[in-house]
This record gives sequence, structure tokens and C-alpha cells, in this order.
Amino acid sequence: MSGEREGETPATRFSTERGGKGPGSVDNSPPPAAEDPVRAALAAARGMARGGKPARRRRRSGDDAPARGGYSGARPDATDPQPIGAVLGEYVTDRGWQRPLDEARLFADWARIVGDEVAAHCRPTGLREGELRITAESTAWATQLRLLGATLLARVVDELGPQLVTRIVVSGPTGPSWKHGRFSVPGARGPRDTYG
Repeated sequence: MSGEREGETPATRFSTERGGKGPGSVDNSPPPAAEDPVRAALAAARGMARGGKPARRRRRSGDDAPARGGYSGARPDATDPQPIGAVLGEYVTDRGWQRPLDEARLFADWARIVGDEVAAHCRPTGLREGELRITAESTAWATQLRLLGATLLARVVDELGPQLVTRIVVSGPTGPSWKHGRFSVPGARGPRDTYG
């Protein structure tokens, strides 16, 4: 080994007097001036005051895409908060739940739809294929409700639409069933035979 003495470590480019740093090291360059956000905002405001406008993408009318940056403009668009009723209404319509909800509302809001006096003497018992079955508490009320059938149907249609109920069937109270057990005699009236 020429030029090296025994016991000496050879000089490499990383073992120089500068601690292994090359002549143009990043550590030797002065730090870049950090941009002050306040000064940058002030410069932008001055530029706008001189007549310069910030570059903005013009939106077509009816464009539902959100504006760049996520900010809403002066007019309503898809990024604006929506009323919860409108959001739920769209959700119910998309899922096809409107008819089942209207049917449930008919039974739940019966007193409000037909009035408290009528609702006190009858109740809806079934709805199938547009036919609403109502059970009255007495035969007199069943007769009265049959006479009011067109008015009741008009109230239901006004409240829930014409597709839900197309016909109303009123029945009076039903008597107790006399049939008990597994066996019965055809044509016999059971214990009612003795009533005379």
C-alpha cells in the first residue's frame, strides 16, 4: 500500500476536517425565508383591489357539482344544508316505502282523519287491495257510517291520496262464537237452540 503508514486509517471523502460534509452541503446553505401568511393575504387583497380578480371556474347554471374548495355560492346548490323532511321524503320515495307508511298512518291517525266523534264509535280493522274495513260499536252506528261512507272516503282520500283507499265497507259488532272444540253438528245451532 503506497502512501499509507502502518496503524493509520486512510483518509476518505467522509472523514475530512468538515466532518464528512461535502463543499456544497445543504446544511451550509442559508435557510429559505418562510412566507408569512398575513403578508401573503395582504398581497392578494392588494392585487384584487387593483382590479385583478382571483381565478375562478365559472359554473354553468344547473350544475350540481360542488364548487371547488367545498364552499357554497350565493345561490342554492347540492352542498347547502337540506331540511330533514326533504331528505327523508326522498329516501322514503327511493326505497318504495310510501304506501306502507300511508297504510300505517291511516290506522295510527284514524281519529284525526275522520274526527274524534266518529272515531269514538268505530275503528278500522283491515285494508286490502283498496278496500277499508271499518267495525262500528253498534248496529245503529254501523247504519250511520254506511250513510257517511262517501264523506269518510273523501276525508281519507284528501289526507292520504286516491290510490290507498277506493272503497269502504262498514260492519256492525259481531256476536260471540258459540263453536267450541273440534266437533260440531252440521245444521245445529248449539246452545242457541234453547233460546226459543
